[in-house]
Amino acid sequence: MGGIAVAGIGKRFGATTALAEVTLEVAAGEFVALVGPSGCGKTTLMRIIAGIERPDAGQVRIGARDVTPLRPADRDVAMVFQSYALYPHLTVRQNIAVPLTMRGLPAWHRLPLAGALLPGARAARARIAQEVARVAEPLGLSALLDRRPAQLSGGQRQRVALARAVIRRPAAFLMDEPLSNLDAALRVQTRREIVEIHRRAGAATLYVTHDQAEALTMADRVAVMLGGRILQVAPPEAIYADPVDLRVAAFIGSPRINTLAAEADAGGQVRVAGLATGLRARAPGPVTLALRPEALRPAAQGLPVAAEHVEFLGDGLLLHARHLPDGAPLVARLDPASPGRVAPGERLALEFDPARALLFGADGARLPTAPAGVAAYA
Repeated sequence: MGGIAVAGIGKRFGATTALAEVTLEVAAGEFVALVGPSGCGKTTLMRIIAGIERPDAGQVRIGARDVTPLRPADRDVAMVFQSYALYPHLTVRQNIAVPLTMRGLPAWHRLPLAGALLPGARAARARIAQEVARVAEPLGLSALLDRRPAQLSGGQRQRVALARAVIRRPAAFLMDEPLSNLDAALRVQTRREIVEIHRRAGAATLYVTHDQAEALTMADRVAVMLGGRILQVAPPEAIYADPVDLRVAAFIGSPRINTLAAEADAGGQVRVAGLATGLRARAPGPVTLALRPEALRPAAQGLPVAAEHVEFLGDGLLLHARHLPDGAPLVARLDPASPGRVAPGERLALEFDPARALLFGADGARLPTAPAGVAAYA
């Protein structure tokens, strides 16, 4: 099986640029999640790969083929939509079988009564029925094959849509927010099912979502899209711990990453409101110091803050506070065994390990850092 590759894709709708020179590759057998806020261009890119929209510039390849000029039906991709797109008058069995019926039976063989009497029709239908049963069983649909979509729950309908995509054995899967209509518990369960389906099928999968939890837990690599551009493509761990852009750092992570205005002095020493941070930047000037909530902890000395409230999460605590010099909000993720309760308005200090701090320049680009005692960069 081949992969998916888009190169230099551009798309405008009137005066609005939806996609700006987007390049992305999904290798054969790879699961890539395309994540970003609503309106950033994710679905437009998906529709261009599927052939539903035409790009203004760029190329789409599926495997070794340039499919840019081809119709959707000729691209050998299966698409799973947010809306499921099931035929309400057909049973689950018939919905799943649609791709094989359309591809494997001539039009006259598909006639409800006469078609079954034509030579070869019975054997072809038996093969399709066998394939439907094979795909339905691991998805827990075997007992539902004779029901219609209106008789199914949202999770069951989504599994039928997945089964219909899988049965085609396409070169690539395109999934556009397939879990957004499910409740939280069903989303977690169906996430596992989709990953398992992907592993069994072995096809390149591009999964579009605005939910970063889905992206980080399901994908081999995550592509972060903002404003019609892909800012970073990397494994989930790297996207979280090593973002290359402040916008990526701010979008990925819950609670949101803490940011503080800072300044690198003539010697590169980074200070926040005059407080030395233990970091050294390459050059002097204004910078943004970014800290994940788990990087902060109460200490005798550190960033001065005023507590606002504490959230108990069972496996931890979230301390919400304000940085006293500038009022910037800060969130620290603390161990549930942290001694004492923090009262609103209480003043305390939060320290952090400089090795876990991130620095970004005025343009949002990631800056290299070193401990303050290091004289030069490698």
